[in-house]
Amino acid sequence: MTPLPAPAELIYALGMAAVAVNAASAVLETEDKKMDLVGAVIVGLATSLGGGTLRDLLLNRPVFWLGDVAYLFCGLLAVGLTFVLARRIRVRAGLFVVPDAVGLALFTVVGCQIAVAAGVHWLSASLLAVITGVVGGMLRDILVNEVPLVMRPGTLYATASWLGALTLLGALQLGWGDAAAAAAGGAVVLGLRLAAIRWRLSLPTYKSR
Repeated sequence: MTPLPAPAELIYALGMAAVAVNAASAVLETEDKKMDLVGAVIVGLATSLGGGTLRDLLLNRPVFWLGDVAYLFCGLLAVGLTFVLARRIRVRAGLFVVPDAVGLALFTVVGCQIAVAAGVHWLSASLLAVITGVVGGMLRDILVNEVPLVMRPGTLYATASWLGALTLLGALQLGWGDAAAAAAGGAVVLGLRLAAIRWRLSLPTYKSR
């Protein structure tokens, strides 16, 4: 049985929240890079729009922020507000990982819901959710000359995203409502990601004997 797609209103609201949170987290990571506002805008938009753009291209559907410019305005507003506030408030180093975890959870849920609505196989939907969740963060880290979080040990970045997507799909299969399934999937992503940050949880790494 194929899970039913979530209402467009739910996807839209979560997508807008994800754009805002990811844009803000990107600006926070540029704190020690001494970027100007233009640099912050470039990093913020790449972070908040990158994963969804790749997802839409793979699904051969209109790119979300080209079809609705409100996403662009949302990202720009989040970048501008964060940039201004961060210049007036002392920002603790590494603070960006918390809003980044929230953004990962939101984009994972949105990506999974959009893939389900497109009618793809559940496994493909789960992987498209991961792409939506992690690609923006990878672009952010590359642009600020850092090793992408998804590649670092002790992050459970893509793992948390994938398990959250599978939880959402499983909840839909069990007949849960859209909002409840989204909440369950997002909670798994956020919980695992924050636990990995707190206790340095990681998967086994490759090491040749």
